[in-house]
Amino acid sequence: MQNQYKETHPLFKFQGTHFSIHELNDVAYSLIKEGDKEERLIGDFLMDWVSPHDSLTLRTSGSTGKAKSIRVTKQAMINSALRSADYFGLKAGQTALLCLSASHIAAKMMLVRAMVIGLSLDTVDPSSSPLNGLNRRYDLCSMVPLQLEKSIKHLSSIDTLLVGGAPLSSELRLKLQKSPSRIFETYGMTETCSHIAVRPVNGKEEGQSDQMAIPFETLPGLTVSTDNRNCLVINAPDLGVESLVTNDLVKLISEKEFNWLGRWDNIINSGGVKLIPEVIEAKLKPHLENKFVVLGKPDKALGEKLILAIEGEGNPAQILKHISDVNTLDKFEIPKEIHFISRFKISESGKLDRRFLAEQLQT
Repeated sequence: MQNQYKETHPLFKFQGTHFSIHELNDVAYSLIKEGDKEERLIGDFLMDWVSPHDSLTLRTSGSTGKAKSIRVTKQAMINSALRSADYFGLKAGQTALLCLSASHIAAKMMLVRAMVIGLSLDTVDPSSSPLNGLNRRYDLCSMVPLQLEKSIKHLSSIDTLLVGGAPLSSELRLKLQKSPSRIFETYGMTETCSHIAVRPVNGKEEGQSDQMAIPFETLPGLTVSTDNRNCLVINAPDLGVESLVTNDLVKLISEKEFNWLGRWDNIINSGGVKLIPEVIEAKLKPHLENKFVVLGKPDKALGEKLILAIEGEGNPAQILKHISDVNTLDKFEIPKEIHFISRFKISESGKLDRRFLAEQLQT
């Protein structure tokens, strides 16, 4: 399996044409010189891939701390691609659609899977509705939740769909239960060459009503544990990862299964009690119609006090009275203040910018 990056699979195609590893150099140059922004990003990655170097530089998203540049071996990316092929049953000659920006690891790994497994890869602009206007079926596609939500009517054109980059809401899960696609929520990061664990979104067994209770399961050959903060620690030797400490708070079920709870970065320390915003939000979700988020706000007495920000307009006193009766909330999980915001700032992957919103509400 060594040095497979020095050739492409005989059945690999990019935009309908097969290219050898040497021909990809010209493709990359053309994309960089003549392409639009997204095509240049693809060209940049392909140029790095066909270079004689055994590793390349990638930019992390911050799952293991502050965003930074790291070196990842091409062999680790190949190992990830082959593991995904085995897990999802991907075969040479099948088709794949790239609709994510090549600035992210998920898109880079779609390119690697195509070259290594022998997929025929088409690309479209990474818009919020990437399946609009397409008249071809694909065996594999990766999306972020925002794209998935806007593509529900077109999912019959995708066999296996991977979704990641941001947590999947319970409402979106419900909408996807009758989808003809096999849909998997993924967990991973740049350091692990994209996903190391997945869980099914649809196709659940009859009577299994709580989809959120289904844990993430690691792909074969990978194990997980936790540190003293209950944050996930990943062991994936063939990906160049041993005891990789993340900032993701989890409930560990076994060395191969876990439930994601939230981010250590988001913890609110209120009067010595550590509150996990994502856990509180899950409890509030059935009781609030609008988009919302819980945050910490500096407080002289408590250090931080729990506040609730809701998108739109409403009556804070009325909302507070309503949620005070939610019996699943502990007394520390009831917000001290409620604020209404006209519109939340959302990233291209569908993530809420909590830090920006918290700064808005500091006064």
